[in-house]
Amino acid sequence: MKEDIFVLLTPERGYILTLKRNTMKKICIGLLAFGIASLTYSQEIKVEELSEVVVEAVNYKYLSTTDNKEAPVPVKMLERKAAAYDVTTKDFYQDNYDYYTVSFVIPDGKLVAAYGPDGKILRTIEKYNDVPLPDEVRKALQDRFPSWEIVKDVYRIRYEDREGAKKNFKIKLVNGDKTMRVMMSENGEFL
Repeated sequence: MKEDIFVLLTPERGYILTLKRNTMKKICIGLLAFGIASLTYSQEIKVEELSEVVVEAVNYKYLSTTDNKEAPVPVKMLERKAAAYDVTTKDFYQDNYDYYTVSFVIPDGKLVAAYGPDGKILRTIEKYNDVPLPDEVRKALQDRFPSWEIVKDVYRIRYEDREGAKKNFKIKLVNGDKTMRVMMSENGEFL
């Protein structure tokens, strides 16, 4: 039976160590186990107690009323910004005013919100230009005006805390040299 002998060179110290195969396996496994064990002890687990956080959904009614699954990204983004805006933390805030008007503007549209003294949205007016029309609106337009082309559209949302949201589209249609303006609800109903 032939024995395998390994040579271990260490250049720092300049000596040569010869070991048998079984001894070399034991040393390698031992070093591996020692390395893994030392890594687990080197990690300190810090336990910190966090302060209490209170989450209040002040404008949940506004978001749930204006929510539309087919609404374009800029519309959703602006509505979320308005809902998350906390007027009570601003420098200009004072308890003795009935409402605060704040405007949010992006290139695609504008949202003007009136906040009450408690930070709740009382009403909004929103206007977005040339947004993609919902499927119901496009289908209703194609059924009623098959040869007309959509040139421009304006999406308007009016929210009142007591009444909810009213959403409509003002659409400009062209057929040759003829122009027509149509008002529609978000459900595809002509107004």
